[in-house]
Amino acid sequence: MIKAGIIGGAGYTGGELIRILLNHPDVLISFVQSKSNAGNKISSIHTDLEGDTELVFSKEMDENVDVIFFCTGHGESTALLPALNIPTSIKIIDLSNDFRLHPNNVSGNRHFVYGLPEINKAAITSADAVANPGCFASAIQLAILPLIASGHTSDFYVTGITGSTGAGQSLSQTSHFSWRTNNIQAYKTLTHQHLGEITQSCQQICPSESVPEVHFVPWRGDFSRGIFVSAQTKSTLTFDEINNIYTDFYANAAFVHLSDQAIHLKQVINTNKCLIQIEKTGDQLVIHSVIDNLVKGASGQAVQNMNLMFGIDEKAGLHLKASAF
Repeated sequence: MIKAGIIGGAGYTGGELIRILLNHPDVLISFVQSKSNAGNKISSIHTDLEGDTELVFSKEMDENVDVIFFCTGHGESTALLPALNIPTSIKIIDLSNDFRLHPNNVSGNRHFVYGLPEINKAAITSADAVANPGCFASAIQLAILPLIASGHTSDFYVTGITGSTGAGQSLSQTSHFSWRTNNIQAYKTLTHQHLGEITQSCQQICPSESVPEVHFVPWRGDFSRGIFVSAQTKSTLTFDEINNIYTDFYANAAFVHLSDQAIHLKQVINTNKCLIQIEKTGDQLVIHSVIDNLVKGASGQAVQNMNLMFGIDEKAGLHLKASAF
C-alpha cells in the first residue's frame, strides 16, 4: 500500500482528495494536516465523508509516508517546503501554482515536473515532485494542444465558465450564495493566472518557434463545480482532418474522450474525465471541453499523477461515476 499524507486538508481540494484516496485500492491515508482544524474529525469539516472515515486532522506532518500532497493556498508551498525539510525518499505533489512555471519549478534539490499527463506522462513517471496544473489551464490545454502540436498558427479566442468552488473555500463577495445565484460575471479578462502555464505547454510541444496566442475571458458561473471552455480559432483543415488530429493525439489518454454530440457539465462532474467536442463552419473552428474543476482540474489529476509516479494503473481509484441526473 502507498502511504499518503495531505498538508492543508480542510479546503475543497483537500476534501476531494480524501474522498478519492479513501476509495483507492492501493493507498492508505496516514495523515491529513490542518492547523486550524487539528484534533477535529475530518467528517466534521467534510461532511460528505460521514461514515467513511474516523480520521482526525493532525497538526504536524508525519514523515512515515511515501507521498505528500500539498493542498495549501497559492504561495504557501514555496515557504513550507524548505521549512519542512521533507526527505527525498518521499514524493511530493503540489496542487498550488507555486512550482508550475520555469524557472520557479525548483525547490532545494527537487525539480517539479508539470503534471499534465497527456503531454508529460514519461517525465511524471520518473519524477519525485510534480506541480499539478490549474483547473482552467487543464481544460484549455486539453482543448487546444492537439492543434498546437500539429503546427496550427492562428490565435485562440477562449471563453470559459467555472463554478464557485473554483474560487476556493475562503469567503468573498463573489462566492456568497446571494451574489452567485441568478448571476454571472467576467473576471480577470485576458490576464488570468493560468495563461502562463498554458503558454509554457504550447511552447513545449509546438513544432515551430511561432506559438499562437491564447486570448482568454473567464466567467464566474451560477453553479458550484465544473468548467466549460470554448476555444475559437481559424483553420483551413477539414473537420475530418481535425478530428483525426485529436483522435491520434489522445489515442493513449486515459481520461480524455472525443464526443460527436453536444457535451455538457453533468457528464463529467465528480469524475476525472475531460470531454471534447469539435465544431466547424467554414474556416471557423470551435473546440469545447468540459471537466470537473475539483477532480480532473485538481485532486483527481493529482491522484492520476500519483498513480504514474508509483507505476500503478493510471486509472486506479479514479473509476468515478458522473452525477448525470
